[in-house]
Amino acid sequence: MRWPLIASCIGGKRLANGPNPVDQRATQLLDLHYLLLLFCNDVIELAQQLVLVRQFEFDINQSFLAHGSLSLSQRGQTAFNQMRSDPNKPIIACMTGPYNRHMSLIRFDGVTLEFGELTILREAELAIEPGERVCLIGRNGAGKSTTLKLITGELEHDRGEIVRSSNLVVSQLAQTLPEALDQPVHDVVRSGLAAIDKLLDKYQRQSRLELDKHGLRELEALHATIDSHDGWHIEQRVDEIITELELPADKQMNELSGGWRRRVALARALVQKPDLLLLDEPTNHLDIATIEWLEDRIYSYPGAVLFITHDRAFLQRLATRIIEIDRGKLTSWPGDYDNFLVRKEKALEDEQSANSRFDKKLEQEEEWIRQGIKARRTRNEGRARALVELRKARAQRVKPDAHARIHIEEAEQSGRKVIRARNVGYRYDDKPLIENFSIKIMRGDRIGLIGNNGVGKTTLLRLLLGQLEPQTGTLKHGTNLEIGYFDQLRQTLDLDKSVAYNVGEGRTYIKLNGKDRHVIGYLKGFLFGPKRSMMPVKALSGGERNRVILAKLFTRAANLLVLDEPTNDLDIETLEVLENKLCEFGGTLIVVSHDREFLDNVVTSTIVFEKDGRIQEYVGGYSDWLRQGRELAETDNPYVVAARKHEAAERRKNRPPTKLSYKDQRELDQLPAEIESIEASIDALQTVVSDAGFYAQDHEAVQAKLQELRDAEALLEQRVERWSELEILRESYQSR
Repeated sequence: MRWPLIASCIGGKRLANGPNPVDQRATQLLDLHYLLLLFCNDVIELAQQLVLVRQFEFDINQSFLAHGSLSLSQRGQTAFNQMRSDPNKPIIACMTGPYNRHMSLIRFDGVTLEFGELTILREAELAIEPGERVCLIGRNGAGKSTTLKLITGELEHDRGEIVRSSNLVVSQLAQTLPEALDQPVHDVVRSGLAAIDKLLDKYQRQSRLELDKHGLRELEALHATIDSHDGWHIEQRVDEIITELELPADKQMNELSGGWRRRVALARALVQKPDLLLLDEPTNHLDIATIEWLEDRIYSYPGAVLFITHDRAFLQRLATRIIEIDRGKLTSWPGDYDNFLVRKEKALEDEQSANSRFDKKLEQEEEWIRQGIKARRTRNEGRARALVELRKARAQRVKPDAHARIHIEEAEQSGRKVIRARNVGYRYDDKPLIENFSIKIMRGDRIGLIGNNGVGKTTLLRLLLGQLEPQTGTLKHGTNLEIGYFDQLRQTLDLDKSVAYNVGEGRTYIKLNGKDRHVIGYLKGFLFGPKRSMMPVKALSGGERNRVILAKLFTRAANLLVLDEPTNDLDIETLEVLENKLCEFGGTLIVVSHDREFLDNVVTSTIVFEKDGRIQEYVGGYSDWLRQGRELAETDNPYVVAARKHEAAERRKNRPPTKLSYKDQRELDQLPAEIESIEASIDALQTVVSDAGFYAQDHEAVQAKLQELRDAEALLEQRVERWSELEILRESYQSR
């Protein structure tokens, strides 16, 4: 039997009720995500039995039953009236008033944001619940970072309502790395509590004053605010987070690598104990060790997390829900990324089917209206008015964005042997980066280079490409090689020139498959519209610049593609299209990437920089290597670096010397001149003492001069002995 579960707690009165709330129909509706909960006495039990009550999305005649304290918003009242007018529609309504212990941290209610003619958000709905980890996905430029700015209050929306829970603490890990300042890590982490510091300063100033009743109430409120933010134990909180994240508190920021500065930035965000942590592309430019460290920390974080990422492995592990920005709308997809892909494909199919039915209906009505006389009859005026509404609806339909279409221009086949390296070695500042490395790369091989920052991946690439000469060993290239090098093209972009100029190198047409193609049409495949194609490169985002480099690279015929971090800043859709095209590429491929999913999908073998300086080759992608149970080499860990420096110092200390130290050698070189000078002084003193009238002087003067002579003779004996020791030591080293 279908029955309504509509309830409210406006004024504490029941407006409607139904049988026992724990009902099979309610469970079915929950699964369909067509629920909105509005608490009343007999619905409280239902909320307690549902596992971690969420903010359920729904779409009831484009209405929303808004959350409030003990009242409904205007839109919410409209939705409620619609539900009450249809008592057979089963809806569980639940209000986030004082009964709801799972109140949304932040909620968008019909939010619209426009930049000129560009609509970023169109009547968008969003809710973030305590404890969930939500990933915000969408194309480059869709408005992901802008949405975060709306949440933090950096931007104001044009229409709609943004509701935040009281005393909400929001903290953000910015996309850009913290500056490498001459500032201790401890101070940088503590700067995350600057707002509480201000409250403490204000409290201390006011507590010294003679306060009236009003002032005492203000002081009491200030005390309560500091209490609610646990502001009385700042140093303890800083020390706890530094210990938990294993940060080098006494190190300066300019002594740390980019990955470790990112860790410090996370500590600065977490020390605030935020209810909602915002992460904007947190994995950008990080190596695999730091990405996995970050994953573990975010996974164990008890608060809510809203993050933007293009790293699908990072997304798959962390996200409990996905929110997609598509054509100005925010759509919530429960579950992980794999679940999203399945549901999204089904939703697009349903949308296409619905549009087809709509268009067919519109076509039929247009054909009918063209008959003329029938449409003017009174009984058909309603049908004519309905046609007008159909036309309006069709005009307002937002078309799906065009899909990326990437073309890779291939050169003629290379020789069967592409690169042959034998016992190649290369050192930098006496530090061995590559030692006894050998490999044979054959035509069609698809190789991924895996390693943390600073281990020598780019150096190995440059050796393989012939840009560096190996210091030991030999390296040979095969015949008919046409190389396309992604990283190299970064330096050739003219930032003041347009996208089209850079890709076409000043030409209007480019050659693809032997045919001329207009550069603007070619760039559409890389998601650059005509207007965007004429913009200067300096005005583009990081992801868009990467697309420009890829577009320029793929116009050049190549049979050996070398891609150094091609996935940075690319949106997921472009990334997946790039993967497909690289899998279809018939030449040889060498890729450096920290994107684990990308490596698994594209390469068939890996070269891995492992612990203890080993560089090993494995069959398969990153996941296949991971199953080997090996560890990656780390070079930028400040604890590891300090330990290595200490070990090196101990080895130098305990190592038997092979020559005089610099100090001893310098002393030995200076001793002959010093001995000669002392001997001259002694000769002068002896001349004075031998004078006939010397002893006729005052007794004290005679004794002083004789003592000076004795001191000089003692010093001469000491310096001659020291010279003899050093000379014997030098001869002993030479005889070894």
